[in-house]
Amino acid sequence: MTPIQSQNPAPNSQPSLERQLQRLDWSRAHRTPIQMRYSDTDAMGHLNNAIYVQYLETSRMIMLRDTLAAPLRTVLARVELDYRQEIKLGQEVVVESVIERVGTSSWTVASRMLADGVVSAVARSVEVHVDQALRPTPLPDEVKAALAPLFAGPQQTTL
Repeated sequence: MTPIQSQNPAPNSQPSLERQLQRLDWSRAHRTPIQMRYSDTDAMGHLNNAIYVQYLETSRMIMLRDTLAAPLRTVLARVELDYRQEIKLGQEVVVESVIERVGTSSWTVASRMLADGVVSAVARSVEVHVDQALRPTPLPDEVKAALAPLFAGPQQTTL
């Protein structure tokens, strides 16, 4: 076995992003309706893959606007996106987002994009609070408190 092989996890050793996000409680999700434009589609008539990331960004910015009392300086550190089903022009698109984790200077947003009520993509993104020099800086307590209602821990199961 080569050193590279020994460092990589075995295939399917981690649950898929979709399965990980299914475990979350989506009842607290922030919902952002998206206005799809003709220019968002490609020659095959479906939503261009790069536009999904724009829709996710739009939903995160609207979620922060709706949640926080004042603007917050952030940078996007990571995006993980799995496409599940194509989206075509004319479908009703909504992005649902929840807070999966809050750290010292960052938080993780889990999102699912629905087209006509069907999950068409799932995503996870990490935002980092930064100062004017773009260095990570701790999240203020009031920001953590404002994000708390959107926190979506694992679903509670009843027997």
